[in-house]
Amino acid sequence: MEYKIKTIGVLTSGGDAPGMNAAVRAVTRAAIFNNIRVKAIYRGYKGLILGEVKEFTTQDVSNIIQRGGTILKTARSKEFMTKEGRDQAYATIQREEIDAIVAIGGNGTFAGARALSQEYNVPVIGIPGTIDNDLWGTDMTIGYDTAMNTIMDCIDKIKDTASSHERVFFIEVMGRDAGFLALNSAIAAGAEAAIIPERRTQEEQLVSFIGNGFRKSKNSSIVVVSESPETGGAEALAAKLQQLHPEYDVRVSILGHLQRGGSPTAADRILASRLGVAAIQALLEEQRCIMVGIKNDEIVYVPLSKAIAEHKDVHQDKVHALQILAM
Repeated sequence: MEYKIKTIGVLTSGGDAPGMNAAVRAVTRAAIFNNIRVKAIYRGYKGLILGEVKEFTTQDVSNIIQRGGTILKTARSKEFMTKEGRDQAYATIQREEIDAIVAIGGNGTFAGARALSQEYNVPVIGIPGTIDNDLWGTDMTIGYDTAMNTIMDCIDKIKDTASSHERVFFIEVMGRDAGFLALNSAIAAGAEAAIIPERRTQEEQLVSFIGNGFRKSKNSSIVVVSESPETGGAEALAAKLQQLHPEYDVRVSILGHLQRGGSPTAADRILASRLGVAAIQALLEEQRCIMVGIKNDEIVYVPLSKAIAEHKDVHQDKVHALQILAM
């Protein structure tokens, strides 16, 4: 059987996320299984502009499912934000005889993929790869589970020190526009509070934390804070608490980029593998400009426009649960 799409390009873009390699592996092998050639595009849209392209075989993706980061590398590209830059990217697509693009990443990645689809009529499929889990239309994004487990492990270790020295620790995690990492890792690690961008102002959340009588029955407290400007960040919140309660020993730990690294969990490997296969299936079904996601453990197709524009809310029952469990 002969398919309309004979060659695909696959790229990773934006922030790296554990499980991206598993997705690249799945896309490559599912495409080859269906007699489609695979062109690996290095360094995201920057590499597409510069023509950093290599044909992949199944051997090129051997022994990568367990590796963090992305073997395709990733880079920001200001040039791709311009029409001239996108023209150069499309020239590479034509030169390499690429019929469709599979883009693995988050909001920015999908915005770039959508521009290619709209301006040059290139079929594009997005695979959600971001530790923030903030893309609308999918229950989980690749990398989120691994990042959350990394954060939980760090908090477990910090709690030992917090308890030993009777300290209040503000732990800052990633999530500039979304509090999924902060909220769920706080529940998983038994923290006293999570200050997230979706829930009121940072002042109100801090007052609520103090008003709940923190440390009345405990010799230490852990507050997980999203790095978002909406929360003010851990440093600002710690300073405010220290000003209000100079009697407490307040410390800050900013986890930073260690949250992105590490071997992906089984959940992320399985999710990435399923979504990689689903991306090729979507192309075979002549889908275009969609994201493949997961809803109630089923593969779904979501228009890129909705995945980018719609807001994904945290579950309020989890906010309520954390308040109860922190007493």
